[in-house]
Amino acid sequence: MADRGRDLADAQRRHWQDTYVAYPGMYGEQPSTPAVHAAEVFHTAGAKDVLELGAGHGRDALFFAREGFAVKATDFSAIGLEQLREAARTHGVEQRVTTAVHDVREPLSLPDASVDAVFAHMLLCMALTTKEIHAVVGEIRRVLRPGGVFVYTVRHTGDAHYGAGTGHGGEIWEHGGFAVHFFPRALVDSLAHGWTLDEIHAFEEGDLPRRLWRVTQRAPR
Repeated sequence: MADRGRDLADAQRRHWQDTYVAYPGMYGEQPSTPAVHAAEVFHTAGAKDVLELGAGHGRDALFFAREGFAVKATDFSAIGLEQLREAARTHGVEQRVTTAVHDVREPLSLPDASVDAVFAHMLLCMALTTKEIHAVVGEIRRVLRPGGVFVYTVRHTGDAHYGAGTGHGGEIWEHGGFAVHFFPRALVDSLAHGWTLDEIHAFEEGDLPRRLWRVTQRAPR
């Protein structure tokens, strides 16, 4: 079962690499709506630096940099991060953006309590098992400073693609080549255990539309 999960995750990495090659800058340059919200929350919290997990080609990382944050952007796609670095140079914010290829199934190469804020747009609902998702959030809590803010978004079980396409078990369904772990509400609640849960906001994105939750929670002080 573990090997099957690893095979699926590796296939997804190849799929995203191929997608970024075929469609460079596929999401455009405008930030996502959750990133705009997150920047406001981060500013209010007094954050100076932001770690973005699953940054892709970087539309949100670039926005955070333009907002004045020092940004560390990670993704498992070296091609996506190469596009991000080029865009950062074009926009004159390369001094505020650093990148690192990172698979979220592995520990973060950051010290404890070293980051003010973390952002992850649809990263947690990729082809990760529930155990792996909990491990990722545990790593995020480790690297956040006391009172640090974590904003993430996930597609949930009310989404039109939930239960459609190829099922991989554990609420993971693959549609159009992209595997998604659709979140039940109980999973959101369990990931907030030991945190201060500020908000669970339901919203829609895209033409389907995708149905998501935007979650804002804070590490204990």
